Amino acid sequence: MPQPCFASPPLELGLIVERRLVTFILASSVFFFAYITLRSWLGVAPVKPDPAVAAVPAEDLQVPAVDGANPVSPDSQSGDQQTEGNTTVVTPEIKRPEKTEWLTVGSMDPTKGYYMLVTLCSKGAGVERVELTERGSDGELKYRRVDVTSGYLGYFAGSELEDTDGVLVNVVGPGTPAATAGVEVGDVIVGINGVAVASRDDLVSMLSDTRPGDKVDIEVTRAAKTETLAAQLSEHPLDLMRLAKDGGPDQVKGNLTRLSCLLTLARVNDKRIGDSNVAMRGLTNPMDLNWDVTKESGGASFSVELSKTEMAVVGGDALRISRSYQLPEKSYALDLGVQVDNLGTTKQDIGVRLEGANGISLEGWWYSTKISPNWGGAAARDIVYKTKTSGHVLVSGFELLKAAKGEERSDANPALPRFGMTPLLFADDGADDSRDLSYVGVDSQYFTVAFVPAEGQASLTTLDRGGAGIASDPAAIIKHQERAVNSTFYVDTLSKSLEPGGSMRQDLRLFAGPKYTSLLTQYGLQDCIYYGWFSAIAKFLGGLLHGLSAVGNYALAIILLTLLVRGCMFPLSRKAAVNAQRMQELAPEMKKINEKYKDDMEGKLKAQRELQQRVGLNPLAGCLPMFIQLPIFLGLYRTLSVNIEMRQQPALSFSDWASNLAGPDKLAYWGDWLWEYLSGRGTGWLGPYFNVLPVIVVVLYLTQQKLFMPPATDEQTALTQKMMSVMTLMMGLFFFRVPAGLCIYFITSSAWGICERIIVKRTLPSKKHFDLAGLEGGKGAAPVKSQSLAERIRSQVAKPEPTFEKPSKRKRPGGKKK
Repeated sequence: MPQPCFASPPLELGLIVERRLVTFILASSVFFFAYITLRSWLGVAPVKPDPAVAAVPAEDLQVPAVDGANPVSPDSQSGDQQTEGNTTVVTPEIKRPEKTEWLTVGSMDPTKGYYMLVTLCSKGAGVERVELTERGSDGELKYRRVDVTSGYLGYFAGSELEDTDGVLVNVVGPGTPAATAGVEVGDVIVGINGVAVASRDDLVSMLSDTRPGDKVDIEVTRAAKTETLAAQLSEHPLDLMRLAKDGGPDQVKGNLTRLSCLLTLARVNDKRIGDSNVAMRGLTNPMDLNWDVTKESGGASFSVELSKTEMAVVGGDALRISRSYQLPEKSYALDLGVQVDNLGTTKQDIGVRLEGANGISLEGWWYSTKISPNWGGAAARDIVYKTKTSGHVLVSGFELLKAAKGEERSDANPALPRFGMTPLLFADDGADDSRDLSYVGVDSQYFTVAFVPAEGQASLTTLDRGGAGIASDPAAIIKHQERAVNSTFYVDTLSKSLEPGGSMRQDLRLFAGPKYTSLLTQYGLQDCIYYGWFSAIAKFLGGLLHGLSAVGNYALAIILLTLLVRGCMFPLSRKAAVNAQRMQELAPEMKKINEKYKDDMEGKLKAQRELQQRVGLNPLAGCLPMFIQLPIFLGLYRTLSVNIEMRQQPALSFSDWASNLAGPDKLAYWGDWLWEYLSGRGTGWLGPYFNVLPVIVVVLYLTQQKLFMPPATDEQTALTQKMMSVMTLMMGLFFFRVPAGLCIYFITSSAWGICERIIVKRTLPSKKHFDLAGLEGGKGAAPVKSQSLAERIRSQVAKPEPTFEKPSKRKRPGGKKK
């Protein structure tokens, strides 16, 4: 019988193959070591690939020829000279500002009518900081920082000097306490209240010990003279967008300090940026240049030119890029304009990449809970976008970080954002509707920063693609602090063919504001407010809470709302108490059934059901109040988690304790001495503050159990009760960082429950509901149930009509006959 082709060979053939294999391995090894030895003797070093080249996709490596010459190597370019065959062409030198400038748009002065104070930087022409300065009816800041209680002097973009102590003032925002005191750009702050300031850290440390309203003396050197200026500190306006290094105590290691809204070229003729890159290789990146600055009324403009030599590296010609920022009064939208002018002599196909916001405020990331439509949950900063085909989509920061950590790029620069790890949000290979963008931005718990169409436009239809990423070093993000990752995004415009002297322009707006439904609707961002399950109840309770806030205090409004809800549920609670009393009367019979059917679970359940049916008892009736309370509890929890009205509302207006009902009450700071395992932000179980309200909640729950839990009748019941007490303590551990407003709800509800049980207990019927003697062996009459009015009427109607005897049949009454 012939062997199949995969059968083992005969022994002799196998030995021959094995010997040849050994000979081959030995010969190959000798040849390999000889080759290595000869290479070392002859001095031939291995050629290592350029890491910068290895990281760039193939399309970025294609450098086309210029004016018919051979392809130009980026490393062969020097200065402003370009080699064409044997001819050297010298292009005019472009003079750019040597020093970086800072300027502001908007004001903190309440009389100016601005809602924002925006700080811009000429290096890259990006946004460095956005502070919200809208005032409430009481004249106070409507949105202030809730993570600090110190006084605010102003943002200086301060830098330290090499030859002397002090902090150089690079910018002064209009309307800030520093501007009111007379601090000017170019001043050097050398002292606060007579104490020397040597560095930025010194300045921050000294101001951290102050309070809003405090007066401080600022010592500055100006024109070789020392002056003392008096300033009155204010509250910290919320810096919704800021550099990571200025994040304060909530900042985490690994997030990059980077400007927002930076710009570069996305496409030059047939070359474009790779999806995972920040800029085109070899291009003189506009992000790294100092732009020319022009201050305008209500805004500012920037411009930068790229020479023919600089553009030749990527196959282009000379051009100029201009940017404009305009901030209308009483607006949370900053108007952005981008224009590219072709200054060369050849036609160019140009596309622009505009990075989005990063460094969004991290307030409360270690205790807050953001409601998300994704099963994986939401980070403190997520990417949201909406197109005609996709609808509203949320891309979690967790997903972006996970993708970045899984990206195998050992040569990746940790100082640059990571793009291209995740699928594009939208791309040029999709349908036109997939690139019809309503918005794209970074979303936090109470605020959103997003690109939206320019005024008068319904959507952005001139974009080519968009992607999401992180402005973080994924390897440096500490475990359990992943929620604080710095999420960001970018958009590329469609490339446009520019004739010599031609131009292209892209206009849009940067919305940076609070998540009020009425405000977001104006910009088409209303889908960014998400309540999740029981959204109708959450919105109703939020509206009710807003109405009750007319009492002047949101903590009191929460108490009134809780009393109102529990009061409406009182009839159900009393019915549940009656049902519990009936269950307690049946406890002896239940115990007998358990003993009788100790080893027969099916028989025991059947006997229990028969007993409950005979006496007319529904064991689930007592659970009805709990089932009704559950959606109310979840609705209120989601209202507190989503509704921005709770943010910054104090429990007591005269105290810093519980000054933000949307966060923990923060009675005392213990982060300086408690273990990191317990007190760390994100890494600790409890957090850096001791909160007293969760402790009160646990004490009330334990008290409620102690007062109203019936005494244990056997070991199993006793064990169950002990487990309930332990679970209550564990719940206090898990709920230690819940918002103070929610704790007030728990406390009020528990106190009501204790009082309610005491009152209900006094109103319960004193007589027994069941005749236990008649229930023995299943004999005896069931308990008499009182009939309702409808049942009594039906029984009367159903009675048969009475019959009467005929008169002739009636007996005569007794008496004498006549």
